[in-house]
Amino acid sequence: MKCISRRAAGLFLTACILFISGCGQPDNEIVFSNTYDIYETSKKYQLISADDSSLRNTAPYFASDCCVSDGKDLGIDQTSSYVAEAAGVFNLATKEVPYAQNIYGRMYPASTTKILTAYLALKYGDLNSVITVSERAADQESDSSVCNLKAGDKLSLHQLLYGLMMQSGNDAAIAIAEGISGSVEAFADLMNEEAKALGATDSHFVNPNGLHDDDHYTTVYDLYLIFQAAIENELFVDLIHTTEYTVDYLDPNGISVQQIWTSTNKYLLGTELAPGGITVVGGKTGTTHDAGYCLVLLSNNAAGDTIISIVMKADCRNNLYYYMNELLSGFAVDS
Repeated sequence: MKCISRRAAGLFLTACILFISGCGQPDNEIVFSNTYDIYETSKKYQLISADDSSLRNTAPYFASDCCVSDGKDLGIDQTSSYVAEAAGVFNLATKEVPYAQNIYGRMYPASTTKILTAYLALKYGDLNSVITVSERAADQESDSSVCNLKAGDKLSLHQLLYGLMMQSGNDAAIAIAEGISGSVEAFADLMNEEAKALGATDSHFVNPNGLHDDDHYTTVYDLYLIFQAAIENELFVDLIHTTEYTVDYLDPNGISVQQIWTSTNKYLLGTELAPGGITVVGGKTGTTHDAGYCLVLLSNNAAGDTIISIVMKADCRNNLYYYMNELLSGFAVDS
């Protein structure tokens, strides 16, 4: 389904009107990088008559390269949608949303948060910079997903990104946040600022790893917007595609340490098979008690279309992948 959400249209038109009016730019102004042409888009979706030229010279419209939806559920009667609370399929070639389940509903993202963390690290960080792991970064719960980093360990940002996206290290996330912004709190501010600039206006982040906080949330659609921006970076695609990474770094005493980090993605590990006609590139998993089982996936279909598919709050890991395969086989195979 390809139509403009009323909520999104209101926000975007307001932004454009401010631009047209020449009003002063506030310090917290959100700058959108991808834009629609209002006139052409309004004609296409019959928001104005074909001969109405009143918008011809207006400012461009937001998100010309985005899949757009009115947010209504679509296709859920053809899947086992009851196993999860939200899901979506986004075809980047056709700019369509062929499947939607609660895509604007507020959800807890768990470690899919790390997509935004990696995006910001790649945008603002120096990959060769060496980051010293702090006590805060190393101090993670025993059952937390970690890279087993110790306070005083020294790793490059490049290395930490593999630990972040493959091993899903909560310790790596904190180290990256502190390395980029100086503190977790300052990095969270950056996360919120950048998320809004990408159009992810229904999200709020308080940490770089996705550990539960009632005030840390997103939506399927916002997560799609963030992921779509992230995959424009080739290194990010490599991060989510790599199955095993050997890292060598120095501990606080200058002694060399070696670890092997592996992906948490069952498609990449070969323990889950994608449907015929689908080639999985990679993605990011996320799991907490409150978030359930989540997966953001990048794949290609036989026609060469790039597909982003997302499942949030599945009731168990097996159903997460079962449901994802239903989405891929039923709504992503061909455009």
